[in-house]
Amino acid sequence: MEHTNLPAVRPANRAWNRDRVIGQKRPLLPRHVLAIRVRLKISGSIRDLALFNLAIDSKLRGCDLARPQARDVFSSDTVKERASVIQQKANQPVRFEITESTRRSLLAWLASPAMAASDYLWPGRLHNRAHISTRQYEGAVFHVA
Repeated sequence: MEHTNLPAVRPANRAWNRDRVIGQKRPLLPRHVLAIRVRLKISGSIRDLALFNLAIDSKLRGCDLARPQARDVFSSDTVKERASVIQQKANQPVRFEITESTRRSLLAWLASPAMAASDYLWPGRLHNRAHISTRQYEGAVFHVA
């Protein structure tokens, strides 16, 4: 009985996640946060800077951060010092403090023309979307890092 060795099967395309870290990532160090903030300020991305600052302050999941309305953080021409958002997964309200630098960036974002007639803090880029999707949030925050 004779055995023939078959040639090795090699995929034509390289796997998308080859050499990438899979699973939970290490948290950002303070120097990384500062570097991302500086890059966003230099690039003039008002929305992305406000979104990143709020993400760092609130420590919310992306799905919870994409949906807050402007009235959740803004009242009587100022940004609130504390805000509350109901988590989608746990269905529990979460209160968090908004730092001074985040309030300044949110105030600049709320004064921009892109926020003219929007009820949501991060309006969708497509006309039929009220707020950004989680994928758009991920792209906005992580394209800098």
